[in-house]
Amino acid sequence: MSRERGPRKLRRLDRSALIAASVTALSLTASGCVVVHGEREILPSATRAEAAKALQQFTAAYNKADKAYDSSLDADHVTGALSDIDSARLKAGKAISPSGNASHTPLKLSDVKYTIPKKAGWPRWFVADAAANKYGSARWIFVFTRGGLAEPWEATYLTLVAPGDVPRFKTDKDGWAEAVPANSTELAVPPEGLSKAYAGYLKDGTGAFAPGRHTSEWRADREKDAKRPGRVSQFIDEPLTEGDYAPLALRTTDGGALVFFTTRYYEKQTAYAGTNIPSPGKGVEALTTGEIKQSLTMEIVSNEVALDPKGSGKVQVIGRTQGLTSAKGE
Repeated sequence: MSRERGPRKLRRLDRSALIAASVTALSLTASGCVVVHGEREILPSATRAEAAKALQQFTAAYNKADKAYDSSLDADHVTGALSDIDSARLKAGKAISPSGNASHTPLKLSDVKYTIPKKAGWPRWFVADAAANKYGSARWIFVFTRGGLAEPWEATYLTLVAPGDVPRFKTDKDGWAEAVPANSTELAVPPEGLSKAYAGYLKDGTGAFAPGRHTSEWRADREKDAKRPGRVSQFIDEPLTEGDYAPLALRTTDGGALVFFTTRYYEKQTAYAGTNIPSPGKGVEALTTGEIKQSLTMEIVSNEVALDPKGSGKVQVIGRTQGLTSAKGE
């Protein structure tokens, strides 16, 4: 997989936003028929059985797609950033090995913990935190979303996180979690502003982000890449915040939130006069249009997960999954 680890599927970057459906559900009580308006009532996003089934269906579809290098096999189970990342991976794999993935190893998840928020309106969503048979002890953190009763559950975000970095979530007496509004101003950065703030931080190093692998260290790595012998690299970061890329946040026990958000960035490598860009490898070439001579511009979609503290503390980015989605040679 092309990532700071994680899968992906083919879906247009301009995929239309999830429909905020006004669904009316009917429930029978001893006193008669009661109308419950799904867009107003605060209800669990899913039952625990529904969450388990969604993860099971995703895993089965993901394994089929990975084995065949065929994104159509899991298209109904992924969306958003995860879809973009994994479909490009499968497209590249198919181009290199048309007969399928000879090194396929089925993904197996275990020790799954579900965190399901109570909320009003759509989309409904929940988090699944699991151990896996790949990438050591890292926890695989999935976010599943659903835009209406007639729509399937789809995996929208996937990040790999060190076991000790997974926070404890605030829950009520029945075990349901609390979703934090995207425009919440009680956090260091409102969830809806994290993507833009992170893109800005990667550009100039300013903003409410704590040092770490996905912040200060990544910026240092970029500075080194920009000065490779024989060529220079330029980076442009953009926030992605609409529709399937909208941020989602869960309240943690300390009053802060765990926030999932998406960015996109471009890396342009330009060779010095009289030289050419070295071959980037078959995986990149499979997603590249044009002929790679003097320059190569790569488009990468990245989803992040961060601990956003209550008040004015520093945001900690604890996980990042990214993948090349397209490239252009000139």
